[in-house]
Amino acid sequence: MKFKSASIVAGVLLLGLSTSVLSQFAVDEPEWKESDTPPPPAFDMGKLISLDVSPNSSLTYGVDPASISLTKSDGVVRYVMVATSASGARNVMYEGIRCSTGEFKTYARYSADGKWSLVTDPQWRSMFGNMPSKHPLRLAKAGACDNAAPASSVKEMVSRLKNPNSRVTP
Repeated sequence: MKFKSASIVAGVLLLGLSTSVLSQFAVDEPEWKESDTPPPPAFDMGKLISLDVSPNSSLTYGVDPASISLTKSDGVVRYVMVATSASGARNVMYEGIRCSTGEFKTYARYSADGKWSLVTDPQWRSMFGNMPSKHPLRLAKAGACDNAAPASSVKEMVSRLKNPNSRVTP
């Protein structure tokens, strides 16, 4: 019993020490605030860069490179994503990615009558959650993000998307 209680005491002390050490390395970030979201940009269906989201998906995805923007003040990458079914039906979304938190947000959806419909109270959602589509995560990995930071420029993002084999992923 002495050995067991000594192990427990040592474990508690080690846990307290590691928590203390880790807290010394924590960086105090000022509270993040998203900048004003620009209105949905125009997009060109003929210039979409294909994105391989999932071999099991019945949808094909593409992002218009001219729609990609990076707001340096908040680090949000915004873009227009088009999901197309085998029958030709399309779902077009204006979205944003926060590389630093692994989240995405849908700002607007494009309707069949050719108009954007803004999402009421859009919320940040995890790209890693259990959702039907993984296109934001795939876009982040394909070139929008460098781990927890956005790529250095829109030009760099577009280059990575157009040349997916040139990017080395860990």
